[in-house]
Amino acid sequence: MELSLHRLRMLRELNRRGTVTAAASALHYTASAVSQQLAQLERDVGARLFERVGRRVQLTELGKLLAEHAEEILESVERATLALEEAQEARTVTLRAGVFATVAAGLLPGALDLLAQRQPGIRVRTKQLAPELSAQAVKDGEVDIAFTVNYADAPTPWDANLLGAPVAVERLHVAAPVGVLGGKEGGPIALSDLAEHPWIMAGPRSHFGRAVRAACLRNGFQLRVTHEVEEQSTAMAMAAAGLGITLVSDLGLALAPPGMEALPLTTPITRTISLAYRSTAARRPALQMVIDVVRAAAADLGLSAAGE
Repeated sequence: MELSLHRLRMLRELNRRGTVTAAASALHYTASAVSQQLAQLERDVGARLFERVGRRVQLTELGKLLAEHAEEILESVERATLALEEAQEARTVTLRAGVFATVAAGLLPGALDLLAQRQPGIRVRTKQLAPELSAQAVKDGEVDIAFTVNYADAPTPWDANLLGAPVAVERLHVAAPVGVLGGKEGGPIALSDLAEHPWIMAGPRSHFGRAVRAACLRNGFQLRVTHEVEEQSTAMAMAAAGLGITLVSDLGLALAPPGMEALPLTTPITRTISLAYRSTAARRPALQMVIDVVRAAAADLGLSAAGE
């Protein structure tokens, strides 16, 4: 009997997520393709691994047993990959990285330029992910490493199965149409002075939107959101057009459009950017090199994380 690693990954995702549709989404396949591969896995084994309960597919006891071994097998593959990288001194490695918009625009170019200078054999392929989904994508093996965000005003719990390397600390700035906050001569400005303005802000389910709302409540007012948008670049464009004010991070300012000005806050709102990775990958030389160049790029921008 020969077992395909590709099909074992599909079995693992089905066991983790509960449905073929969810497994397919995580692996970026169609549900039909996953179903076909799982059916082939069943034929490879020569026994029933799945059974239908209503409209759902569930694992049989034998399927659950194989899924448990699939976890061990795939972890062993990851350890073997690490051993090979160490033996080759990480000269030819490709890492998959989860990024979000402001990191991709403001931090990643400098980091990848440094990486090309220091270790040209390490290649980084990126995938844009919402910060709220980054940690899970790493945990599920969708990416090897991912940028995450944690706000001082709304801290989020860290997944015990992951390790995190702080790489940068950003401050948030008030973004407004030029002249709307006149008389401040470039700031700084108190957050409480902005209570009566219409706001352009991410929704409360996002880390960013939740943290800003918490900071406003701490300053004695509830955010009055006129336009709910998720991307900082979109919010800044709307602010420049006179539709309201917003907050934008240091890296986000690289995308600032004409007609917008940014003012610092008298009491800073900060957020820490970290790189999340699986504990089993902690010794990967390529991964540590990527962390090093990201930290160096952040330092070049004046955004060093505390203690770095």
